[in-house]
Amino acid sequence: MPSHPRPTVRRRRLGAELKRLREKAGVSMEDAAERIGGDKPKISRQENGRQGVSKLEIEALLALYGVSDDRLRTALTTLAREGRRKGWWAQYGDILTAGFQEWLSIESDAARILAFQPMLVPGLLQTVEYATEVIRCAEKDATQEKRDSYIEVRKVRQEIFARDNPPQYVCLLDEAVLRREVGGPAVMAAQLARILEVNSPPKLTIQVVPFGQGWHAGVHGPFNIYNYPDPMDLDVVNLDYLDGALYLEEDDSVKRYQFAFDELRATALTTRQSMELVSSVRREFAMRA
Repeated sequence: MPSHPRPTVRRRRLGAELKRLREKAGVSMEDAAERIGGDKPKISRQENGRQGVSKLEIEALLALYGVSDDRLRTALTTLAREGRRKGWWAQYGDILTAGFQEWLSIESDAARILAFQPMLVPGLLQTVEYATEVIRCAEKDATQEKRDSYIEVRKVRQEIFARDNPPQYVCLLDEAVLRREVGGPAVMAAQLARILEVNSPPKLTIQVVPFGQGWHAGVHGPFNIYNYPDPMDLDVVNLDYLDGALYLEEDDSVKRYQFAFDELRATALTTRQSMELVSSVRREFAMRA
């Protein structure tokens, strides 16, 4: 049984629109498949964003659906072309798993990223020295060249905030993230200084969930929620685990994690209080460096 890639944001948007047009026209999946010389499973994969659609297939389907709007045809053709376009991460395909490349695609297209991290500073905020230690511990068998490539990927990822229209980023850190010594006191002091430097609400907001809150909605582990500007695009939840990642797109699942994030944020320190705590912990590390 051939495997099909997880849908990119653009493929999902294209597939959702083709499905909407087909259903509006009252055309069955079997008839659509016959028009493009395929089968029902192919139409299903295309409408779910798991298989690309060629320009000729788009034109044939739109004709079948009675769509004559040139602007819509152009927009869908553009989505199909962009869905096939490789992102910057493709050049690191020899070291990045398919799952991580999917994550980068999801991250790159998001208009808003909501992150909760109870263990480590997220990759988008890590200094080179902090990232170096994290990668050294996670990739003990990797060559130095491979580790250096991972560091480079981290740095390129962070350029998302330098774009003309960067995503809004709201990051909630458990207090343990501030106090867990990664790489030694000097590395931690510099990392916490970076957090103080980049925090700039409302575009990039960092808040801390303090130890005093006890048991909270994030005790089950880190997660990210990716929101998109187009209502046709489904929001995505990303969960990390030791050997990969899990993506949730079902509306009920996304809503549960959105509720958990809102609960966590309600228990977090204010941005000002958070930065005061970060500054205090940074001074503690700096005194030991």
